[in-house]
Amino acid sequence: MTAAAGSPIVLVTGANGFVGRRLCEELAREGHRLRVAVRDPARAAGLPGEVVAVGELESADWSRAVAGVDVVIHLAARVHVMRERAADPLAAFRASNVEGTERLAREAVAHQVRRLVYVSSVKVNGERTDATPFTPDDAPAPQDPYGISKHEAERMLRAIADATDLEVTVVRPPLVYGPRVGGNFLRLLRLTRRAVPLPFGAVDNRRSMIYNGNLASALGACAFHPAAAGKTYLVSDGEDLSTAALIRRLACALGVKARLVPVPRPILQLAGTVSGKAAEVDRLVGSLQVQSGGIRADLGWSPGYTVDEGLAETAAWFRGLSR
Repeated sequence: MTAAAGSPIVLVTGANGFVGRRLCEELAREGHRLRVAVRDPARAAGLPGEVVAVGELESADWSRAVAGVDVVIHLAARVHVMRERAADPLAAFRASNVEGTERLAREAVAHQVRRLVYVSSVKVNGERTDATPFTPDDAPAPQDPYGISKHEAERMLRAIADATDLEVTVVRPPLVYGPRVGGNFLRLLRLTRRAVPLPFGAVDNRRSMIYNGNLASALGACAFHPAAAGKTYLVSDGEDLSTAALIRRLACALGVKARLVPVPRPILQLAGTVSGKAAEVDRLVGSLQVQSGGIRADLGWSPGYTVDEGLAETAAWFRGLSR
């Protein structure tokens, strides 16, 4: 579909990232006019729309990027890392995720941008759930510098929205997966493909996830639906899986047999503590569920892909990567 000449322009920041590329593909397919903000234009190959280089997030110049824009979808961020190298991690996260976002928001106000969709994180809610899924109305309880910076950015954006005409919508995704995924999910794909025995056969947790194609459609809905203004949404695929069930589904998508060993949870947690990987083990054995009814009720949004369809596309990408 070709974008109409007079249609609104959507600015996507962090457009060359894992979620950003999928979002840009979806928006272009729907016929929207796109402007994509990247740190380095050399990394923008294949992106649809007008490319604008803005530099590093903590010192970005947003003036040219937001000029004439109707909606901003802000994905660019200093993301959670497993091996932190900054001497003061919280200060580093604040410089990018709070101060960098504030400069973008104030430039958006100056250029009369209508709406800013801020992609935050479920880490604003916390690290784990027990019997009750997280909701947008829960008291925030971020536990690490990344989550704290995202929470502070949300509060800052709400203050700007209250004082100006800028509409702000916040989206807090849980684990995002799909083609081009990295981190622990990519590691799990590799281990499952190699049929490495994994000690999670006795783990009966529940974790929410979202396929990046579903997240892209949710962000698109938040960008344009009138009812999204001022709202905070948690989003997911709508089917929560245990770690064991996820590995079985991944194995099926990869065409291999899952090799799960039933190690009791306390032993796994002890091993995590002894090895210095307690947080990583907690994510594998603990639960983290979100309640995504708000976006469904307000915007009529529903996931376009099932978990199995999302995992199948992810596995197909991974098989190509592994050749």
